[in-house]
Amino acid sequence: MDKAIDIDGIAGELVTLRDYWRYAISRFNAEGLSFGHGTTTAGDDAAFLILDSLDLPIDTLDPFLDARLMPAERRLLAERIEARVATRKPSAYLTGRSYIQGLRFHVDERVIVPRSHIGEILFAEYLGEDDSAYLPDPLSVESAIDICTGSGCLAILAAKFFPNAAVDAVDLSPDALDVARLNVAEHDLEDRVSLHHGNLFAPIRNRKYDIIITNPPYVDHESIAAFTDEYRAEPAMAFDGGEDGLDIVRRLLVEAPKHLNPEGGMLCEIGAGREILEDEFPDLDFLWLETTESQDAVFWVSARSLGVQAKKKK
Repeated sequence: MDKAIDIDGIAGELVTLRDYWRYAISRFNAEGLSFGHGTTTAGDDAAFLILDSLDLPIDTLDPFLDARLMPAERRLLAERIEARVATRKPSAYLTGRSYIQGLRFHVDERVIVPRSHIGEILFAEYLGEDDSAYLPDPLSVESAIDICTGSGCLAILAAKFFPNAAVDAVDLSPDALDVARLNVAEHDLEDRVSLHHGNLFAPIRNRKYDIIITNPPYVDHESIAAFTDEYRAEPAMAFDGGEDGLDIVRRLLVEAPKHLNPEGGMLCEIGAGREILEDEFPDLDFLWLETTESQDAVFWVSARSLGVQAKKKK
């Protein structure tokens, strides 16, 4: 039986959203798929794939479970469930969309699927009832930069959280910047977010910022060698942080002081390697930030700790 007949058979037998969710979970588990691109289980991944494919809220499954689907919708879901199994691509690549704290971004194979802890941190710090204990007052931030911007998601979040800031976004990949350009336009931020092609701070020369945000490549070579197919579907250069995963982070710590204003700082995601950084940079006052999935994957380091001094008044 060929694939087309299988798809027709599935679409003919399964009628409700609940049918497809149950079927997808069974298929994903039976085929041993891996997750980690915004979902952590077969159930969550199946729910995302189905809901996003139908343009339904991705965090609202229950009200739609027993809805009967139209023939075209049934065929679309059957095709995408089989594509998820056959290609091992992340579900976000199949729908063409990813989300950070409910904000939607276009994604495809030119960029990694956005899943940074930094998005959660920004929402927690700036949407809480109290002022942030370490980040600057959002209204006081006039300049920000996102290094290794990829799809542009963190630059866009920065523009939303710092309403008075001009935001630069840098990436070494021209393909990634093409995707970022789509997202900047989608969020109507062309007048506030500027995209730059180049290596870390090189394209912006001597410019200084109130805040640096970065989610650089930070995966070590041993981990990359063990990647599942889902992770291998993403651009390799977006992961490669060198032998121990911290090569680019080290460069950022060395170069950041030249690009920070005295009252600013850098928010950086590293994934792992806290002990290595603390041993190599013993004079830096790292503030490790807790998220729902980690206690030491992201750090804040102030400009003062990095050695940036305020100019003396004449």
